[in-house]
Amino acid sequence: MKASAKIAAPAVLLAVGLTASAQVQTPPKMTFFVTSVGSGKGADFGGLAGADRHCQNLAWLGGAGHRTWRAYLSQSTWRDQLSINARDRIGTGPWHNARGDLIAANVEELHTKPNINKKTALTEKWDPVNGRGDKPNMHDILTGSKPDGTAYTGEEDRTCSNWRSSGDGAAQVGHHDRLGLKDDEPSRSWNSSHPSRGCSLAALQSSGGAGLLYCFAID
Repeated sequence: MKASAKIAAPAVLLAVGLTASAQVQTPPKMTFFVTSVGSGKGADFGGLAGADRHCQNLAWLGGAGHRTWRAYLSQSTWRDQLSINARDRIGTGPWHNARGDLIAANVEELHTKPNINKKTALTEKWDPVNGRGDKPNMHDILTGSKPDGTAYTGEEDRTCSNWRSSGDGAAQVGHHDRLGLKDDEPSRSWNSSHPSRGCSLAALQSSGGAGLLYCFAID
């Protein structure tokens, strides 16, 4: 899809201040990106389906809307809801960023030795995302997942009410730049570093986040 194509922008894009003029031409190989913007409501995306739409709409602006996109988010058993694993939602790979760099060849490689860091975790616009040391720091990416990409079980909320809360609760986040306060495995984890301080945008920002997501194409 070329930048000059005249297609009406989805209403949700207009709601976050994006228009068709923001669309960029991206190589058709792009099957992974970090969202350039969040929902505008902290960790509230209206559930997994809403988060998937957010990825799909931004992929449309990035020139890859012909693919089917999924947010890398788990759904927990919090309050007796169905457990859904992020790793089971994103297809089989391989995945490449907007520049064509290989992120991972398959699901197993994604969770054992992914090529995810500040240089490769680009947005749909080809842009790097602020990390530790930048102002503002935005390296906390929402996942709600354990290191192996599976969901949390039990009553502890690690998904901000399964991505429907912008207030109480917490979300497990990863560090896209693989950096943290310590030189330990959680600090280096792209998908499971620590829980957030809350679910509002202000709470996410307080620990170095902006309510961003990882998006993967399943086809």
